[in-house]
Amino acid sequence: MSLMEKNASGELSAGERLVRCLLGEPVDRVPFGAGIGWWPWGSATERWRRETGNPDLNIKQHFGFDESFRSMQAEYGVFPHYEEEVLDEDETSVTRRTKYGVVKRDIKGSTSMAEWLDYPVHSPDEWEQLKRERLDPGTDGRVTVDWDEWKRLDEEGAAIQVGQFPFGVFGTVRDLIGVEEMMLWCYDHPEVMHDMMGTLTTLWLSVYETIAEQVQIDHIHIWEDMSGKQGSLISPAMIEEFMMPCYDRIASFAKEKGVRIVSVDSDGRCDELVRVMTAHGINMFFPFEVQAGNDIREFRKEYPELGIMGGLDKNALALDRAAIDKEVEKARWMVGQGRYIPGFDHLLPDNIPWENMEYAAEQLREVCFP
Repeated sequence: MSLMEKNASGELSAGERLVRCLLGEPVDRVPFGAGIGWWPWGSATERWRRETGNPDLNIKQHFGFDESFRSMQAEYGVFPHYEEEVLDEDETSVTRRTKYGVVKRDIKGSTSMAEWLDYPVHSPDEWEQLKRERLDPGTDGRVTVDWDEWKRLDEEGAAIQVGQFPFGVFGTVRDLIGVEEMMLWCYDHPEVMHDMMGTLTTLWLSVYETIAEQVQIDHIHIWEDMSGKQGSLISPAMIEEFMMPCYDRIASFAKEKGVRIVSVDSDGRCDELVRVMTAHGINMFFPFEVQAGNDIREFRKEYPELGIMGGLDKNALALDRAAIDKEVEKARWMVGQGRYIPGFDHLLPDNIPWENMEYAAEQLREVCFP
């Protein structure tokens, strides 16, 4: 059933409020604390627990955050998984193979990005082998959830999401062959690149179909992380050629199944991505990193029908109340324009004092509860 049919009492559930807000439909208030713009790194949580003296501090409970999208966990990629193993370790770092076949080195005690060393696919022949052995949509175990529980959530008005990190048309292929090889294969093996993206999309649509047979999907999420501070890692023309046929298939599925939100998550400067992707069915985008040059006010003016989450500068939280107030006023203006859910522009780092976090949450709560 649709979200509008789920709650016979007429009161808005958290899921209904999310979807209606992003679509510009009437809501009782704006969702508060929903989305990744309110998620702390583990080291940030540790800091706040020390500063508050509360070893069990949970910021969702402490601030009364609203429920966000309920993400249906499924095997959207390499499955069966590779064996996870430690390949090397010394006093400062550890090198591991992940369940997705990526080899990466992490600095011990650091939350910085890992160094990616190797990938599961090195040639078109290896791609064909991986496709046969680990990307079969029919492999048992791709969706193993408690359907009774998900049907209950469906009936209660949860906004059910399919798709999650780290699965996207660009993002997953990049994690299979590496970003440099991906750039080269667009020229050296364009037919393989089309096949990789198309194969993944076929897999996702198969998983989505399995889920849609049991519950109403309200949100399809596509994770890409395909931009840096300079903009997209590939040109708009290449996005159109390689990626958008896949997006068109996802948008067609969404229309057929009554899925109202189709979103993309990409760090970095995203104006080129938004321009192309909104023409192919994307109606929500996040997190709009400020340090990469994104200004959600400008995106709102140019794309009045785009649902936006995030876009407040997380770095302001490490400064002072004056800096935080500037971001709060930005959120207030955005809420007044509609189709916006306040949040910061990525996960919250551990340079944020608890008193600043508490102040920001209190101020943004007032924006959401006028």
